[in-house]
Amino acid sequence: MITTSARLLRLVSLLSSRPTWSNTELARHLDVTERTVRRDVDKLRELGYGVESVPGPGG
Repeated sequence: MITTSARLLRLVSLLSSRPTWSNTELARHLDVTERTVRRDVDKLRELGYGVESVPGPGG
């Protein structure tokens, strides 16, 4: 299991590599739950990263 900081860096790298991702895709690439991805995105926003999102079909 990787540390939170390493996972956040990996998430930034993934988000930089292409313009759109689904939460499910990110969770699969990071080997975490979708809830963890949402928390990590919130953390990146707190740190000043401009992560934009739109609600999916499930809300």
